[in-house]
Amino acid sequence: MDSVDLEVLKSGVRWLDAGHRALLVTVVKTWGSSPRPEGAMLVVRDDGLVVGSVSGGCIEDDLIERVRREGVTQPAPEAVKYGITAEEAHRFGLPCGGTIQLVLEPLGALSRLRALLDTVERGELVARTLDMATGAATLGPANATDGVHFDGARLLTIHGPRYRMLVIGAGQLSRYLCQIAAGLDYQVTVCDPREEYTDTWDVPGTTLVHTMPDDTVLDLKLDERCAVIALTHDPKLDDLALMEALKTPAFYVGALGSRRNNAARRERLKEFDLSEAELARLHGPVGIYIGSRTPPEIAVSILAEVTAAKNGVSLPTILQVEGAKAAREEAAGAGSTCDV
Repeated sequence: MDSVDLEVLKSGVRWLDAGHRALLVTVVKTWGSSPRPEGAMLVVRDDGLVVGSVSGGCIEDDLIERVRREGVTQPAPEAVKYGITAEEAHRFGLPCGGTIQLVLEPLGALSRLRALLDTVERGELVARTLDMATGAATLGPANATDGVHFDGARLLTIHGPRYRMLVIGAGQLSRYLCQIAAGLDYQVTVCDPREEYTDTWDVPGTTLVHTMPDDTVLDLKLDERCAVIALTHDPKLDDLALMEALKTPAFYVGALGSRRNNAARRERLKEFDLSEAELARLHGPVGIYIGSRTPPEIAVSILAEVTAAKNGVSLPTILQVEGAKAAREEAAGAGSTCDV
């Protein structure tokens, strides 16, 4: 779950502990364009204080006004829709044709919000099932690929770390990349067995391990919600991670380096019995072409490509480093082998 929704849970627990009534609002379905995805949440306190977001702001205003006017008095959760008509879409700031369905849940002892928050803060993935008739919630195991499900009688939502990122190397570029990745709500693990790099690692929100990269990939049991980025420039480390990561369902596997180094890397990886299909999954040189030169710029470039892959966006060749540089060289009539 993203950090905004985590703050929603924390605020809800804090307000209940202080004796307030509160309404938890969850996006359960969208039609057309929508500012926030299914599963997004906000919580409204009985005095109108709000944390979180389910739209661009106008729906929040309507919910706040409702709570201030009526309080949180409903006995059980209810489902409501916004933006059904063009007039409502305009009023509530939804894109043309957009419709959003919300579940409004009065929080209480049956909500099990404290247990949910404790589980999430332990880094565990958990499914919460809400009974619409009683307001009682149950918690259970979840898979990273599970999503929101609402059938009118029950609401199933998934909470916890949805995406993980393994970064090979604890150098300067990794620092910038991991800071941004943590802000994008990845659960970040940094692997580097070299003490000269790891002794000074102090990036908040990341886990540092000193194991060998291939062992780390196997230990993490990577799934479809995982990304692996090799940044050491050392084939002894990067190749170990890549040869195992390319065999996993990870949605993104990439390595830093020039086009020449990337071609050499692919030849080396063939010696590890990787298939052509597995090798074709390797992103390299990593990133999109934005003319990046500094470590922060390179980090932005890499994470832009990771984000596109995460969201199922296929980037045109001209945006990829290799394609963009080749096109530039062709246009200039001169070659260059320097890639960032």
